Amino acid sequence: MKKTVAFIAAAALFSSSLLGCQSPGVSSKRTPVTLNEVAHSIFYAPQYAAIELGYFEDEGLDLTLVNGAGADKVMTALVSGDADIGFMGSEASIYTYAGGAEDYAVNFAQLTQRAGNFLVAREPMEAFSWDMVKGTKILGGRAGGMPQMVFEYILKKNGIDPKTDLSIDQSISFGLTAAAFTSSDAQFTVEFEPFATGLELEGSGYVVASLGTDSGYVPYTAYSAKKSYIEANPEVIQKFTNAIQKGMDYVNSHSAQEIAKTIQPQFKETPLENITKIVERYKAQDTWKEDTVFEKDSFDLLQNILEEAGELPARVPYEDLVTVEFSKKAADS
Repeated sequence: MKKTVAFIAAAALFSSSLLGCQSPGVSSKRTPVTLNEVAHSIFYAPQYAAIELGYFEDEGLDLTLVNGAGADKVMTALVSGDADIGFMGSEASIYTYAGGAEDYAVNFAQLTQRAGNFLVAREPMEAFSWDMVKGTKILGGRAGGMPQMVFEYILKKNGIDPKTDLSIDQSISFGLTAAAFTSSDAQFTVEFEPFATGLELEGSGYVVASLGTDSGYVPYTAYSAKKSYIEANPEVIQKFTNAIQKGMDYVNSHSAQEIAKTIQPQFKETPLENITKIVERYKAQDTWKEDTVFEKDSFDLLQNILEEAGELPARVPYEDLVTVEFSKKAADS
């Protein structure tokens, strides 16, 4: 019972930034920008490094960060105008475009190139192989979301049918699967950090596989804005991308310990040693790109994954959904 309560509390903290948090050092001379993120996770360390090191302020931006708790909610905020920039899996922009939206979301900077979640087992499994999930029950993610689609992509790569070879429970809300796992009858759960490490530290679960490693390079998360916003505010998009590139440069040139200390204010509920462990895990699997350029090959792979998951009625043009103008300038500066 104590473990379940602890995870519920952690999940509440995970979502606490729904109310938003404003960057320190606010100046009326800076341009206000509202960023809605899909989740508040150490997986996105370059972004938090950029916040904590003042890179957005250096670029003349006054950033307000809001946790959308799911790509569908982030896209809703973006389309409604509640957010200027959305940070989520790019599948959401594809769905919006395919749905006929005229002022659709355009991806202008990619952050992660690997999946950021892990397969957590009920018991230690030193010699894990994917065929061990056959006949088991697994707590999974929302249908049509990147975590679930990448999971199914890996299963299929290993000759496993997600619909017939195992049972995937997709009924649990985003961010609450770790808490549910402690009292469920599932043998596995798919978790982001810090929940994967949290389960390990409490002895309630054991990380047995990295979806980021086993899926290969995948354009997992990117920044997007409505086409009209980018056209009206190209200087804001450029400054934002510059700040993210600086954050990317920082995590790619510093140790896990240094990164953990820098971003700790963003994760006050997580001990520094745990943040360090998680950052090390993400660095080891080559999670973060060297630049933010969203390449066409990556976009094509994303559409392949969506097609295999049965979530893409028709392919959409890369040229409409992605711009690399701002990323290339940021990388060259």
